[in-house]
Amino acid sequence: MSRLRKRFENLCARRRKALIPFVTAGDPEPSVTVPLMHAMVAAGADILEIGVPFSDPMAEGPVIQRACERALVHGTSLRDVVAMIAAFRVQDTETPVVLMGYLNPIEIMGYADFAHAAAAAGIDGVITVDLPPEDADDYICALRKEDIDTIFLAAPTTSDARLAKLARHARGFVYYVSLKGVTGAASLAPTEVGERVGEIKAQVDLPVVVGFGIRDAATAAHLSSIADGVVVGSRLVQIVAENEAHVENIAIQIGVQLKAMREAMDRLQTADAG
Repeated sequence: MSRLRKRFENLCARRRKALIPFVTAGDPEPSVTVPLMHAMVAAGADILEIGVPFSDPMAEGPVIQRACERALVHGTSLRDVVAMIAAFRVQDTETPVVLMGYLNPIEIMGYADFAHAAAAAGIDGVITVDLPPEDADDYICALRKEDIDTIFLAAPTTSDARLAKLARHARGFVYYVSLKGVTGAASLAPTEVGERVGEIKAQVDLPVVVGFGIRDAATAAHLSSIADGVVVGSRLVQIVAENEAHVENIAIQIGVQLKAMREAMDRLQTADAG
């Protein structure tokens, strides 16, 4: 059983929802990433989503674009990110880790070489933002051979026909992009998100997590009552940016943010169960 499936089953049995923080690997410098991953787990993260820095991150807003720029200043490559996950696994063999990035670095490395290296490092799933499932047969095959989950995005505009295609290829979970726009956008419509998540779950037999636009504990808690988990990214990456000159504060401040989200999510689940 994959780490992702095991984690979601365990959360379901405990009536909890997944808290999934996102940070960009190598931001603001490579030495920060692995200790920060451990700190996020200690603060209540269930799954870690680690961004692979890329020069043209088309789905990202300015906060994560700048994070990519900071990481690339240090030359952080896909191979470096894989090595960071391997270093994390020395102490943590249980927490699922998902990479999120773009196709170009994977193509340069080669699908088979990437899949083999990712599996050896303990990577559980990959989200490749600019690779739709319709064009991903070779990529999917390479990752499946190494038992790595292929995670795809669904959006407010995703048609039922395309959801059916996605359902055939997706593994691990479905990442629902909660709004039209880039990461960090501000306006969420929870009722619409809830309706759309319900439609996706009716067609896809996988957990559905919601990302984009989650900035605080109240929003994380509310959306966790709708979906199987929430992804928080831009808010955490902004904390990294604010502490670029004082990296020792990053894990502390991100830990405070995640603990508040975890507590709010758990309170709501406990109240709903009662």
